[in-house]
Amino acid sequence: MGCVWSEEASREEIAKEAIKHALKALRKRHLLEEGAHAPAFIALSKPIVSQGSEWKEKAENLELELQQCYKAQSRLSEQLVVEVAESRASKALLQEKEAAISDVQEKLTQTRDECSQLKADLEEKIKALELVLSENQEIRAQLEQMTIKAKNAEAENKMLIDRWMLEKMKDADRLNELNALYEDSMDRLRANNLEKLARQQVDGVVRQSEEGAEYFVESFVPSVCNHKIHAHEGGCASILFENNSGQLITGGQDRSIKIWDTNTGSLSRTLYGCLGSVLDLTMTHDNKSVIAASSSNNLYVWDVNSGRVRHTLTGHTDKVCAVDVSKISSRHVVSAAYDRTIKVWDLQKGYCINTIIFHSNCNALCFSMDGQTICSGHVDGNLRLWNIQTGKLISEVAAHSQAVTSISLSRNGNTVLTSGRDNMHNLFDIRSLEVCSTLRATGNRVASNWSRSCLSPDDNYVASGSADGSVYIWSMSKADIVSTLKEHTTPVLCCSWSGLGKPLASADKNGYVCTWT
Repeated sequence: MGCVWSEEASREEIAKEAIKHALKALRKRHLLEEGAHAPAFIALSKPIVSQGSEWKEKAENLELELQQCYKAQSRLSEQLVVEVAESRASKALLQEKEAAISDVQEKLTQTRDECSQLKADLEEKIKALELVLSENQEIRAQLEQMTIKAKNAEAENKMLIDRWMLEKMKDADRLNELNALYEDSMDRLRANNLEKLARQQVDGVVRQSEEGAEYFVESFVPSVCNHKIHAHEGGCASILFENNSGQLITGGQDRSIKIWDTNTGSLSRTLYGCLGSVLDLTMTHDNKSVIAASSSNNLYVWDVNSGRVRHTLTGHTDKVCAVDVSKISSRHVVSAAYDRTIKVWDLQKGYCINTIIFHSNCNALCFSMDGQTICSGHVDGNLRLWNIQTGKLISEVAAHSQAVTSISLSRNGNTVLTSGRDNMHNLFDIRSLEVCSTLRATGNRVASNWSRSCLSPDDNYVASGSADGSVYIWSMSKADIVSTLKEHTTPVLCCSWSGLGKPLASADKNGYVCTWT
């Protein structure tokens, strides 16, 4: 134990001695280094002292530069503040622009989507159009084929019609021959009546006492509108008085025939059954039958007592614009239509007995007093006379420069009144077709191709309606206007004078009828 302790003490002493020796060596080395560095320190300190003044000047210069730099820095700071503010404003504007750009991009996206949708729709429409075009081409081809077939059928139809018309004319000729035989036997009976009529003719006026006869009554110039009646819807194109009566018969576009009491202005009866507008009217001399020409291509015959249609006369192929009944019997009726034909009908048999074909359409016609001649006024302005038995043209005259619209025969049968679209009213001697008188007025304008004028019962006056709504009355002896009646507000289409001498009736385009006394 004691040996160990002595060994440890000796080791500590050795260590202490070694440390002391090391410290001494470090001190010596330090001193040697200070001596070695002293000359260098002295050499370095000398130039520093000599350059101190220069460094001081440089320092002052640097301070001045530093101050200038500070000033520049302050200016730059101010500019920086302005630029920062401008930058912020630009940034805000940029944000707005970016927002607008984003909106525009969204709209552009939507527009592109819509454009793509429209392109898709357009492609579908193009496909549909191509399909329609192909179908159209097929339909055109079919149409061409059908047109060719229709032309061929039309040619065949025309040929058949021509053949049919030829056969009908042959049939009509045969019927005419048979009727001629019949009429020959009747002529002998009529001869006695005609001689009797001739004996009873005094001063050009026929006086009779049998049923349906016409009596001579002096006519007066009307001046007062007694009644104004709204007779028809859509216009009234034809009016006439019953023979030796004050009953007025009217026909209009509403397809009805009405009978009026002109004393009271009240409606007495309405006749139904017409399938088209009524363009002309006539009445048998026994006042038993009313006959209407219609736009439905037919003629209708009513029994006045029963109010029923007794006959429907078919055969015309276009609207029937004129009709008249024989003056010596209630059997024969003549009609004209816009199919360029004039037809003679037998009411007892109920069918056509003669057909006259002519190139110019007839607007108006009437029978002569002896019932053997037809007077017709045509679109070409000519007045023509036809033989009822043979259907041949007897004579013609250029009555007007434009279409004839009306024909009226005087009571003695020697004078015929024609009115035309040239606004003239001519009186012809029916025996020579020479003009006896021409009537005209400054304001008188014929309103339509079927404007009807009339003669007074004593053949002293002529009445005609005008497009200005007036009714003009001329004196035949003076060939001048004696009265102008104004009550209508639309063009007057027709006039009719009662066989009793008064009243005078007129009808206009609105369907109003005025009676004048």
